[in-house]
Amino acid sequence: MQQIFNFIIRNSNRLLFLLLLGISLVLSIQSHSYHRSKVISSANFLSGGVYEKINHINEYLNLRTENDELVLENARLKSLLFNKEDTTKVPLADSVKGVKPADIIVSKVIHNSYNRHENYITLNSGSNDGIKPDMGVINSLGIIGVIDNTSPRYSTVISILNMKSQINAKLKKSNHFGSLTWNGKSTGFVQLEDVPRLASVKKGDTIVTGGQSVIFPEGINIGTVDIVYKKEGTSYYVIKVKLFNDMTNLGHVYIIKSKDREELINLENKEKDE
Repeated sequence: MQQIFNFIIRNSNRLLFLLLLGISLVLSIQSHSYHRSKVISSANFLSGGVYEKINHINEYLNLRTENDELVLENARLKSLLFNKEDTTKVPLADSVKGVKPADIIVSKVIHNSYNRHENYITLNSGSNDGIKPDMGVINSLGIIGVIDNTSPRYSTVISILNMKSQINAKLKKSNHFGSLTWNGKSTGFVQLEDVPRLASVKKGDTIVTGGQSVIFPEGINIGTVDIVYKKEGTSYYVIKVKLFNDMTNLGHVYIIKSKDREELINLENKEKDE
């Protein structure tokens, strides 16, 4: 303890100078918005570097899991290559009707929220890669969401786990359509609303995209029927759909280009004007 006191006494002038310098810097930062923004920017840069290092470590630790997933996906690819009659329930992106490899942009999820009522996903690809708002986002298991906003290097996705999300979907076996929504409860289930009661529905039936929009091609997998409810006072069903995707664990995704989007929108707008 005596050594500490001796050190303070010997360096009292320097310590007083550092204290006054620190106080002046804090006051300067608090009173000038430019200085404050520079400090915040530097802090974000440093924390971003730390998060990036942590992400690299996590990726290394998860290599075995990713390798297992690659093995399974390669097995499905080989099955599609050598067996054209393959009827696997989970098609790959380039095996979906109407989607060619040239119309797909591969990206990676760098942030994924799923514990809110309005969840968004961030991708490490943006307008420089050809991504535009309202493009559909899928992976090898099914749909993920719809592109919301883009910057040159990044883009955000409205997740299907977003209470504002509405996607056209249908029963694969009967082509009865409905609107796919989320009630904000379970991350493993969504709801298909406004399906006519004339439809024959049973547990385990496959739900796919309906193709009545310019965002997703027809026939991309979504999930399976879990529970069917009758919507009181109407002639419609509400179907609880168990998702093929684990929305809490996303890696690489595919963004689907729609070459006909602008043409279809212009045509529909002309019809409305008439």
